[in-house]
Amino acid sequence: MAGYEPFSNTISLAHGDGGELTHQLITGVFLKYFHHDALQPLNDAALIPGPPCRLALTTDSFVVKPLFFPGGNIGTLAVNGTVNDLAVSGARPLYLTVGLILEEGLPLPVLEKVIAALAAAAQEAGVAIVAGDTKVVERGHGDQIFINTTGLGLVADNIHLGCHRVRPGDAIICSGAIGDHGLAVLAARENFGLKGLKSDCAALHTLILPLLENFPGAIKWLRDPTRGGLATTVKELALSAQVDVILSEEAIPVHDSVRGGAEILGLDYLYLANEGKFCAVVESSAAEEILAFLRRHPLGCEAALIGEIKDGSGRALLRTTLGATRELYLLSGQQLPRIC
Repeated sequence: MAGYEPFSNTISLAHGDGGELTHQLITGVFLKYFHHDALQPLNDAALIPGPPCRLALTTDSFVVKPLFFPGGNIGTLAVNGTVNDLAVSGARPLYLTVGLILEEGLPLPVLEKVIAALAAAAQEAGVAIVAGDTKVVERGHGDQIFINTTGLGLVADNIHLGCHRVRPGDAIICSGAIGDHGLAVLAARENFGLKGLKSDCAALHTLILPLLENFPGAIKWLRDPTRGGLATTVKELALSAQVDVILSEEAIPVHDSVRGGAEILGLDYLYLANEGKFCAVVESSAAEEILAFLRRHPLGCEAALIGEIKDGSGRALLRTTLGATRELYLLSGQQLPRIC
């Protein structure tokens, strides 16, 4: 065929021009791992069934350096991060789209490793990849791989979450130890040699959906504390609900490796990103029963009651182990760039 280029071992600009190499990339890599019937026709839009109920739609972009880190990679991060955004909205995740921005010169084995991990994470989470797109940018105008995902899920009629339901007297629960993802990525990027660090990257819907099913009225608000960490998340809650959020430092679960590593590097673990944890505001009368329920699940075994909601005007306060009170603010500037 005139103009035909053989399939190479690195990504070239021609892989993004919609021609022969694009076709080879789609059929030789993507369709090798993505199998849903809605994707196979390769139409411009996937046609999927939609029952008459509320739909949840989210989109997210993932940029992480390095692409592979202890506990995950950009592929697993893209799936789990999108699934979690749906889950904390009360939705059962069903479908994903995947958009890839690839840099010229990317080794094909690296791309295939990411795609294989992405597909495996989607299969494990029980979500189908039904549409996608690929673009290639010139060498030096990207950072190997950027991934954009859109997720679609269904929300049961009896689930109503939001800051409008938060009231003074409510309790705050965190599903597990914080800061693992942010510090693991930083340590892998800079080769600091810190031991015992591993990202918490995980899909949380297998924990959140049963929680909502068993405690539909008692769960008022959910959020996954990704960029900005726990401190930014609770400050956003305080501002949105116009209440004061009071946290107990000694009650917040943190692994010793994260606490020690953050101290060595001069970082505040309260602002480190998480990719496998959620915060919940719950009825205080149900808090202990909810904790017991969470702790029976592998992803919630370190769940803890970390604070309470008070009448106020948008402050987030931390009662420290020394007995002082410290105000928490939204993350200002970049503590850790390019981590999720």
